Amino acid sequence: MARRLEGKRIALTGPRRAEELGKLVENMGGIPLYRPAQGTVLLDDDDLRSGLVHWIEHPPDWSIFTTGMGLEAIFGMAENMGVARQLWDHLHSCSIAARGYKTVNALKKRQLNPIVRDDDGSTEGLIRGLSGHHLRGMEVLLQLHGDPAPRLVAWLEEQGAVCRQILPYRHIAPSDEQLSRLLSELVGGQVDAVTFTSAPQVRFLMEHAEKQGQLNELLAALEGPVLPVAVGRITAMGLYEAGVPRVLAPKEERMGSMMVELARYYAGDAQPLMRMPD
Repeated sequence: MARRLEGKRIALTGPRRAEELGKLVENMGGIPLYRPAQGTVLLDDDDLRSGLVHWIEHPPDWSIFTTGMGLEAIFGMAENMGVARQLWDHLHSCSIAARGYKTVNALKKRQLNPIVRDDDGSTEGLIRGLSGHHLRGMEVLLQLHGDPAPRLVAWLEEQGAVCRQILPYRHIAPSDEQLSRLLSELVGGQVDAVTFTSAPQVRFLMEHAEKQGQLNELLAALEGPVLPVAVGRITAMGLYEAGVPRVLAPKEERMGSMMVELARYYAGDAQPLMRMPD
């Protein structure tokens, strides 16, 4: 499998761990193209600070973490404010739910154990896990993962929970110049495959293509000469919902697994799915 990406041009749209992925592409004989389709801004604003103060003064019954990065950002801010120990004490005594294995690992590194966990990183899985618990009248603090979570918030409120939200970072689009370069290469068939590691990357690219009047051309490229590759189920769902009919994704949501699956595809041992499995 070592050289099965020989000569293939692989666009990497994820801003995090891009160099690591690029090295993996090179080791497999491919040519990595660094084309970030998402930026992330850690927030240091009054809303986040006041949210942390309120968290400390009015600890919730449940804390729901949706990303390991969000957990670390919250503790980074808490340490900056001198309240990290108080925050940890509250978390140690409340009920914790976690979305995704990375979030679980980040919690465990801080000796915090979630009683609800969803390793596939989906909102649906998180809801399934929480549905077995009494939430009526409970105060729930939800850490957002760069974007709003209307479905999860609506479900929590339907269960009778009082939902508060905290946003430690948000996703932003990269410059139009960066997105235009990626779009031009995709539409022109100048890359063999494009990888996505989060749904916002898909959204920002599609929004830019629509703004440029090239959405249909982009979708045609992703259906034809360019193979769309997702890191996992949630990102793949973002591609399907955007109108992309076929997506290659590994069974395990790991960046390394994504590249191995891509190598398997070019070796004839893997095929993209035309829709999400039931």
